[in-house]
Amino acid sequence: MKFQYKLIFISSLMIFFFAMAKAQKKQKIPTEKDMSAYLMVYFKDDTHGLYMALSKDGYSFTDINQAKPIIAGDTIAEQKGIRDPYICRGPDGMFYLALTDLHIYAQKQGYRSTEWERDGKKYGWGNNRGLVLMKSKDLIHWTHQVLRVDQAFPELADIGCAWAPELIYDEAQKKMMIYFTMRFGNGKDKVYYSYMNKDFTGLDTPPKLLFSYPKDVSYIDADITKVGDKYHMFYVPHDGTSGVKQAVSSTINSGYQYDDKWYDPEDKGCEAPTVYKIIGQQKWLLIYDIYRINPHNFGFSETADFVNFKNLGRFNEGVMKSTNFSSPKHGAVIHLTKKEAEKLAGNWKLDMQF
Repeated sequence: MKFQYKLIFISSLMIFFFAMAKAQKKQKIPTEKDMSAYLMVYFKDDTHGLYMALSKDGYSFTDINQAKPIIAGDTIAEQKGIRDPYICRGPDGMFYLALTDLHIYAQKQGYRSTEWERDGKKYGWGNNRGLVLMKSKDLIHWTHQVLRVDQAFPELADIGCAWAPELIYDEAQKKMMIYFTMRFGNGKDKVYYSYMNKDFTGLDTPPKLLFSYPKDVSYIDADITKVGDKYHMFYVPHDGTSGVKQAVSSTINSGYQYDDKWYDPEDKGCEAPTVYKIIGQQKWLLIYDIYRINPHNFGFSETADFVNFKNLGRFNEGVMKSTNFSSPKHGAVIHLTKKEAEKLAGNWKLDMQF
């Protein structure tokens, strides 16, 4: 009988230590103190593919594939092209990408016989209905899924577009929140939010309005950054011109307060704002896509308090550098560890030290 108890005790210990070892093998979630590099994702109009660039300091970026797409849009998207990539690190340590499934030159390139998938008079410019969702543990090998927003819920069957998706983890709901630009028919573009399912393949909840602009104009391209206990949302209203405004809330999906101020310093049309933090410093950089200049370029402003912003200029016209690429569109930036950056650079044979 004592021998049986010993066996049970030893078995229990083995199960305990096996469970502990298994838990330790789970991917450790790095914090800011672990970070040593920056990864920028972007796309280009001429290819409608996905690009990546690395940086050691957050100010000078080098494309990892010599300014060629790392993933071709026609391999992952229904429309054979992607736009508006956004990347984030999830609470599970995995990397998540969300992109617009849209090719604006698909007719010219022989992917379809019409300018748009549907009647432009009825559904407006672009009139896509899909988003591309991607997931990776190493930034090299990716799974992908096309999410047809119009098929997610019956009330969305006649949407006119689904653009510029972004992601943020809702700590209260314990779910990934996706938010994106959407319109019904050829109406005004507005920003909506929903929650992803646990497999990151579809929507768990019907999209709801994230923010109401006080004027009857389109507003697009929201980007949310949590700083302290506040959520800072930058977005683009088409209010006489196209530029960047900010709304702040203490709640992730409601309560954003309208601020009439323009936060980009450009005199040309801007869109696609996004924010990233300088590692180890109380500085954040706001990026905006200056789409009404030729060639396209990114502009940058730096802030320590989200009230006062210093204009850093455009890529290669000041402190910000794009060392081997030009004409980027709709960027997003995350932090990487030294190991992650070195592995990614090595995979693409980029000679870069971190």
